[in-house]
Amino acid sequence: MPRTKKNTAPKRKSAARRKLTAAKSFETGHSANAVGKSRAEGIRLFTLAGRPSKEDFVKVYGPAGPKMTWEQRAKAGVPAEKFQAALASAMRQGN
Repeated sequence: MPRTKKNTAPKRKSAARRKLTAAKSFETGHSANAVGKSRAEGIRLFTLAGRPSKEDFVKVYGPAGPKMTWEQRAKAGVPAEKFQAALASAMRQGN
């Protein structure tokens, strides 16, 4: 290997550097386990609500409905357990 290339930084990350970077980001960020639990809870509530479409969310919660979390939707007055009843009510009112 020429002397000029011995002192330069590598052009790509080696496997060891990738592992080290991944370990550091895991320590500083959210743990994968916590993220998985949060996502699983959201999916559980989505299923409990009857797997509504985006249009259904808009009918019940307004334009921001699809972007809201289930916690925000519950604070708005309609938790996942009562979503189908609220949707039926909105459909009867012609929303």
